[in-house]
Amino acid sequence: MTPAKCEELPAVNEAAGFDGVEIHGAFGYLPAQFLEDGSNQRTDQYGGSIENRARFLLEVTDAVIAVWGSDRVSVRLSPRIPYNGMSDSQPEASYVYVVEQLEARKLGILHFMEPVQLSEGVSPLAPRMRELFTGLLLLNTGYDQKSAEQVTDQGGADAVSFGALFLANPDLPERFKRGASLNQPDRATMYGGQAQGYVDYPALEINT
Repeated sequence: MTPAKCEELPAVNEAAGFDGVEIHGAFGYLPAQFLEDGSNQRTDQYGGSIENRARFLLEVTDAVIAVWGSDRVSVRLSPRIPYNGMSDSQPEASYVYVVEQLEARKLGILHFMEPVQLSEGVSPLAPRMRELFTGLLLLNTGYDQKSAEQVTDQGGADAVSFGALFLANPDLPERFKRGASLNQPDRATMYGGQAQGYVDYPALEINT
């Protein structure tokens, strides 16, 4: 896409009802492959040190901020989630550095994917991210209504996002509001490209 076309994107997306853009730096996507040393075996300026491995993600972020402005950009990160074979020998050091750099850029939103339940002896990184990052902090992975309300009420995050629960419960906000039971996600059907697991979860019966 040409620079001129990039400059048109905010107006186009405003017309479509979008408020901003999120850079997917999690789950083995390309920015995560550069960032984590389990996948990044490069020996050039994009490999080796944490600063070098973070370079690709930060350059992408800078390019997006140049179009949208920092307050309308989100970055998604997923430390300690081995999806797609991801791993890092020093996740705290790697992700603290990245978040410090994002904070220096006055990023609008940090979407931090860290499991609620971690292995025994492993300390969560989310509280440290809350200390470092002054924008909107969103948490995700393994939350239910109770744990989401708890972490937001205690100031550990500004919001919690839901993925699997929304796939199984398109009416999730109404279920939370009513305290209704939830459909359990069928992970075998997720992202499979078929109707099963997308349009056949039962909805709440709403009395009118």
